[in-house]
This record gives sequence, structure tokens and C-alpha cells, in this order.
Amino acid sequence: MRLASKTPNPAGLRGQRVALSAIFTVHGFLYASWAVRVPAVKEQTGASAAALGLALLGLSAGAVATMLIAGTLCRRFGSRQVTVPACGVLSLTLLLPPLAHSAVTLGLALLVFGSAYGCLNVAMNSIAIELVAALRRPVMPGFHAAWSFGGLAGATLGGLLAPHLSPLRHLALASLVGVLVSIFAGRVLLAGPRSEPAGAASPGLRSDEGATKEGDAKRRPQVSSSKKTQRESIRTVLVLGLIALCAAYCEGAIGDWGALHLKQDLGAGAGLAAAAYAVFALAEACGRLSGTALLERYGRTRVLVTGGLIACGGMLLAALAPDVWLALGGFAATGLGLANLFPVAVARAGLLAGSRGVALTSTLGYGGFLLGPPVIGFLAGAFGLRAGLTTLSFLALAAAVIAYVDSGAIRSYRR
Repeated sequence: MRLASKTPNPAGLRGQRVALSAIFTVHGFLYASWAVRVPAVKEQTGASAAALGLALLGLSAGAVATMLIAGTLCRRFGSRQVTVPACGVLSLTLLLPPLAHSAVTLGLALLVFGSAYGCLNVAMNSIAIELVAALRRPVMPGFHAAWSFGGLAGATLGGLLAPHLSPLRHLALASLVGVLVSIFAGRVLLAGPRSEPAGAASPGLRSDEGATKEGDAKRRPQVSSSKKTQRESIRTVLVLGLIALCAAYCEGAIGDWGALHLKQDLGAGAGLAAAAYAVFALAEACGRLSGTALLERYGRTRVLVTGGLIACGGMLLAALAPDVWLALGGFAATGLGLANLFPVAVARAGLLAGSRGVALTSTLGYGGFLLGPPVIGFLAGAFGLRAGLTTLSFLALAAAVIAYVDSGAIRSYRR
């Protein structure tokens, strides 16, 4: 870890960690606050299901587009200098969707909201990588646990306020929370050192090497080694991106199809069916809380492989169970298994390639999150929803196999 200033003291690092956890929490809170008001905004705009689907693509397009450039912004201006304004902008753009009165304006509003969402996603994960390196502990899962609990809080509060407040008033309150967190947590983050993980910088020649023949002889193998290291890092980042894609694919599909599976295939009532994602999300959040301890004890590869296998078994149970309660147990096991796949993949990619690695892994992961629901819909139409959801177990198994095969590149946190 190379810092522009002296290494922060432990108290300073704790303050940075708390402030960043607040940013992760509000990121999940704002997204969930919007998600629970989608039905009301759909009614307000008079959009058909197809038109709403196209409008929602605006959020995805904006997020993916800014994820691709956010790494460059972080390297140029610093991750903290990008995170704080991005959090404030995300909070304010949450006000745009409830102001829309047509599918077209909703799509444009979501394009802006998604752009801020994607930028903050990469920037805050880049700071998290810096703190992982500074603390010398695998604390990334804790930040993602904060995101999960923020999402649960946003969904719960939204469900309580939806019968009493219009979407605009509800999202204005959520926006205010986001702005306040941006101000108070942002002050702490901006006081921290501008830093970048050591793996992010391209290794170059030492400045004290002269132009002598002896110096040139030393220089050539160093350049070759540097290029080889860069190629290996890029390959490993792509492998980690595939693991993130598999995990996010499963998460997105469960979010959109889990409740329908319980209602349609197992005859659950509306309230019990809604518990599918709630059980999954709560188990995932709890799994992330224990992620740091698991990584310190067992290392990355074992956590990834074991998590993928647990998610594989859990998803098979959830898809094929003849009983609602067994299916809910399957969703809980899936949440525990998937909990640390995405955080570990992003952390390792960031330590290898800095904000560029975070951006690439996040983009692949988010691509999987978007790809899962429509693919499951296609499979459900052709073979039935049970069969469609069964395929998620193969994605979880694929993540475990990839982690096992590339265990040499995905090193353990333990020295």
C-alpha cells in the first residue's frame, strides 16, 4: 500500500471504516427505496409492462456506462474525491423518477439515477480495497453486509410508508437521509489519505537506473517480467469477474422470480411468497457479517468454493422442494452460500488492479445481475419455472469450480 501521506493510525482507520460502511448502507438504502415504489410510479406514468421494462433499462444502461469510466475517474481524482459527490448526486437524483409522468421521462430519469448509482458502486468499492490493504485484514464482506442491511432497511421502511405517502414524499425523505450521510460520512472520508492499492500501479523501471549497458541489461528482463505480471493480473481479474457474474446472476434471478415460484408452484399466499427474497437477503447479510472471520481462518479459495457449493445445494432445494418451508430453507442456504462470492471477487480484483479491477469486476457482476431475470423468464416459458430456477444451481457450481481451478491465482488472505 503506497500512501501520499503517512499511514493513518488505527483510530483513523476505524473512523474511515465506519464512514465507508455508512456510504455502503445508504447506497443499498436508496436503491431499495426506489425499488419498492416501482408499482406506484408505473401507475403514475401509465406505462405498460413492456414500456416499464424499457424504462428500467435506462437505470441499467446508466449504471453500466459509468462503471466503465468510474475507474478512470478514481485513478485521476482519487476514490474519496469521487465517492462523496457521487453519493450526494445519487441521493438527489432519487427525486427524478417520482417526478416522471410518462415512460420516456421515467427512462431518462432512471438513466441519470443509474449513472450515479454505478459511479458510486465502483468508487466506494475502490476505497474499500484501500482499507483492506491498510488494515491488512479481509474486511470487504463487512462493507457489503452494510449494503445488504441498508437494502433491508430501505425495503422495510418503504413498505411501511407506501400506504401513507406518495412516491415523491417518500423518496424525498430517503433522499434527505442520503444527503446527510454524504455530508457527515464524506467529511471523514475526505480527511483520509489519497491512496491506491499497490497492485493498481503499473510496475515501471526504477528512476535511478542509468542508460549504461549494464543498466540496459538489467532493464530488459524487468520490463518482460512486468508485462507478464500485468497479463496474469488481467487474466485473474477476468476470472474473478466471472465469479462475480455467477453470484450476481443468481441474486438478480432470485429477487425477481423467487416470490412467484413460491406462489405459482407451491401455492403460497402473497405474504408468505414475499418472504422468499427477504429470507435470502437476510441470510446473505448475516453471511457477510461473518465473512471477515471466515476469510481469516480459511482463506479466499476455500470460502469461494464452499460458498458456491452451499449455494448450489440450496438452490436445488429451493427449486425442487415440494413444500414452501423447505423452499424457504433453500433460499436461506443460497443466501449464505452466495454471501461472500461477490465481495471476495471485487476485493481480490481491486488488490490486483486497483480501481480498474474494481470497475471491470463490478461491470461483469452487474451484467450478470441484469442477465439473470430475463434468461430465467425465457427458460420458465419454455420448460417451467422450476426448471429455470434449477439452472441457478449450475451457476453457483460454476463459481465454485472456477475458484477451485484457479486457486493458484486466487491466493489465501493468510500469509
